[in-house]
Amino acid sequence: MAVESRFVVIRQGVEVETFMDKKAADEYDKMLDMADNLAELFENATIELSENMREELSVYIAQNREQVLIALQAKKPKTVKKTVQKVEDNNSAAKETVSKSDAA
Repeated sequence: MAVESRFVVIRQGVEVETFMDKKAADEYDKMLDMADNLAELFENATIELSENMREELSVYIAQNREQVLIALQAKKPKTVKKTVQKVEDNNSAAKETVSKSDAA
């Protein structure tokens, strides 16, 4: 008999999502908390948004929080590091290729 651990995110008594690891479940739950807070913020805003639009916008912003923080200048974007590599072709002449990678 196999034993599986599952982590279930429950909101208002309803199972929302099931995960196989705790970290993913915690991240998803945190994202939903952020979305709830954003929806409340939008509800009190002077602009008129339907309930569906508030929910969709809140979830979108919560899912893309890193880009939102960068747009708000609360966080610096990751720098792009260029590396140059020499690659030999069939004629034994060297070619230079440039690749980009994210710096941590």
